[in-house]
Amino acid sequence: MEERIDIYDEDGRPTGRTMARKGSFLHEGEYMLYVLAIIEDASGRILITRRALDKHWAAGWWEVTGGGVMAGETSAAAVVREVREETGLDVSAEPLAPVWRYRNVDLARGDNYIVDIYHFHLHFSPDDVRLQQREALGCQLATREQIDALAADGVFLHYERLRQALAAEADGAPTPAPLAAPPAAGA
Repeated sequence: MEERIDIYDEDGRPTGRTMARKGSFLHEGEYMLYVLAIIEDASGRILITRRALDKHWAAGWWEVTGGGVMAGETSAAAVVREVREETGLDVSAEPLAPVWRYRNVDLARGDNYIVDIYHFHLHFSPDDVRLQQREALGCQLATREQIDALAADGVFLHYERLRQALAAEADGAPTPAPLAAPPAAGA
């Protein structure tokens, strides 16, 4: 089955159009929606995963859990699904509001997207994590200093945006409203 995505406008409103995710090329004013999950344990360490070595982009780099929002799915539903699929953890009972949102525009590559970043505080241990093997080859609970060091080595994805999200949250910046999925066909 072909995975499809909804197309959003520059304000994050669903356009009512969908397209195949693979090979998608988004034009000016068209955006794909992604989610990222900062998952922090009781001692303040963040769960990071190491991308599989066969990944087309950034193979072997470290990152937080996340992925694309599928057609008809809300941002909140996508972050719950992505965390469950990639780590085996359940965040469905946690507050499902993003702490930060950003937009990327790359018209030359048709790579325009909006990202909702969520921050979860969970009581879990590394033994509770069940990695999706095709996505990640390992994980660790890392301090912010350890993540800073990986970023300094150039092997941590989304570092600056995650840093901005955590700083905005610490400063009490208002949280963005989660982006909704388009209405169901015929609604």
